[in-house]
Amino acid sequence: MEIRNARPGELDFIRKQRIEAYSEHAQAITDEHWQALKQAISSEADVQEGVELIVAETEGEIVGSVALFPPKSDAYEGLVDEIDYSEIRLLAVAKKARGKGVASALIKECMRRTKEKGLEAIGLHTADFMKSAIKLYGELGFTRLPKYDFEPANDGVIVKAFRLEL
Repeated sequence: MEIRNARPGELDFIRKQRIEAYSEHAQAITDEHWQALKQAISSEADVQEGVELIVAETEGEIVGSVALFPPKSDAYEGLVDEIDYSEIRLLAVAKKARGKGVASALIKECMRRTKEKGLEAIGLHTADFMKSAIKLYGELGFTRLPKYDFEPANDGVIVKAFRLEL
C-alpha cells in the first residue's frame, strides 16, 4: 500500500468514494442527518488553503482517503470554533479494502505529518453510529474532548470531538 498526496484530477473520484463509504451509515441515522453528512463529505471544505488530501493506493487503485486540516482552519464550515491543532476529516475506505489497515495507515500518516510540523496534538470528530471508527480511534489513543462536540442536523446526533497528544 502506498500513502501519498492526492493528485488534482482525483478529487471527483475521492468524493464519490467517500459517499459510497459513508452510505453504510444512512440506515442508522435520520434522513435529515444523512443529507447533512452527505453534504459535509462532498463539500468544498477539502480544497481550503493548507488542507492536505491524502490517499491510500493499492495496485494502482485508490482504496481510501483522508483530509488533514491545519490548525485554526474552518474544518467544519462554522460548526466548531477554531482549534489549535491539526484535524483529521473525511476518512473513507472502500468497502472492499476494509479490515486491511487502510484507515490506520491514513491516520498514522496524518499523525506523522502533524508531528513533523512541530505540532503537539491532532484531533478528529465522529459520531456513535460510526462504531468501527470510534473503536479504531480508541485503539490509537485518542481521547474525548467534549467542548468541541456539535449537533449538525438538530436531531440529537452529537458529533463528538477526540484529540491525541503526539
